[in-house]
Amino acid sequence: MKRQLRALAAAGLLVASSLVAVAIGGSASADTQICEQYGSTVIQGRYVVQNNRWGTTAQQCINATNNGFEITTLNGSSPTNGAPTAYPSVFFGCHYTNCSPGTNLPMQVSSISSATSSISYRYVSGATYNASYDIWLDPSPKRDGVNQMEIMIWLNRQGSIQPIGSVVGTTNLAGRTWQVWRGSNGSNNVISYVASSAISSLNFSVLDFINDTRNRGAITNSWYLTSIQAGFEPWQGGAGLAVTSFSANVNGGGQPPTTPPPGGGASCAVKYTANSWNNGFTADVQITNTGSSAINGWTLSYNLPGGQQVTSAWNATVSQSGSTVTARNVGHNGSVAPGGTASFGYQGSLSGSYSSPTNFSLNGATCSRS
Repeated sequence: MKRQLRALAAAGLLVASSLVAVAIGGSASADTQICEQYGSTVIQGRYVVQNNRWGTTAQQCINATNNGFEITTLNGSSPTNGAPTAYPSVFFGCHYTNCSPGTNLPMQVSSISSATSSISYRYVSGATYNASYDIWLDPSPKRDGVNQMEIMIWLNRQGSIQPIGSVVGTTNLAGRTWQVWRGSNGSNNVISYVASSAISSLNFSVLDFINDTRNRGAITNSWYLTSIQAGFEPWQGGAGLAVTSFSANVNGGGQPPTTPPPGGGASCAVKYTANSWNNGFTADVQITNTGSSAINGWTLSYNLPGGQQVTSAWNATVSQSGSTVTARNVGHNGSVAPGGTASFGYQGSLSGSYSSPTNFSLNGATCSRS
């Protein structure tokens, strides 16, 4: 999956290209060519430029400059109905144990007072690619491996390619209207914001996109921002594409997370109705918004008693890891007005006697039982 092969480089299993100028974790004071599969270099003493050729064995080289990078050689290609060949990019934060110098990431979302960035691109014609700004988040302060949440901002899309998942609506952020896609690539969840036309430069609040993702129930304020990245995902062609400037700043000083009191202090209530038999059960779950403001996107979390395993679901995307169940809204039931309800259900297998879960949290807040 996307960027997962980066771990192989960390394990020393990849062979560097036999080209004249290869930088791996160095520092670029002048233009530096990177041809090694996961080679990287530092620019401005602050950001990391990475080749990140994860989806092809064909040669790819980039030229790291003081302000960004340019793709100089790109011989790989991928079918447009699948994944791209690479994600050459510049980043601030931590990516597969490679952390930019002096970074203050990971940082808990609730602790962020501001997160701003600016980006400028140079585009080419006759290629299939996207210009993508990636924001990575995880429930833990993770510095290695795949994070659980990827926010993608598609500033340019060329060719018959599309984001992961399906369209769930539109939103207005950074003074523009974006088409919003939501899905999973099997390793992490993805929310993509797609521009209606090519954007060559953007100066914006990263926190606006993080907050919108949180309001959709995909993360909570207790999650951590681990890195912000800007680059290209090429499918076919793309030599000459460039990030001509990049900057990012994340500042702390936000409000620390608070733990809502149980029971009456919650702004949500859950009704859990189950029907069980010898080796299986079904459950209908109703969420009520007992607060004074609308819920725009929700994630309900709880633990199933031992011997219970979810097998199928309806009206929600339901996953289970160990005993922990995570249910996320689908497109039609993501918004819940004050006093309103949203419902979903699922079927599961059962080993032993049946009992219902007792504690539920919605977008990180404890819910009462109804």
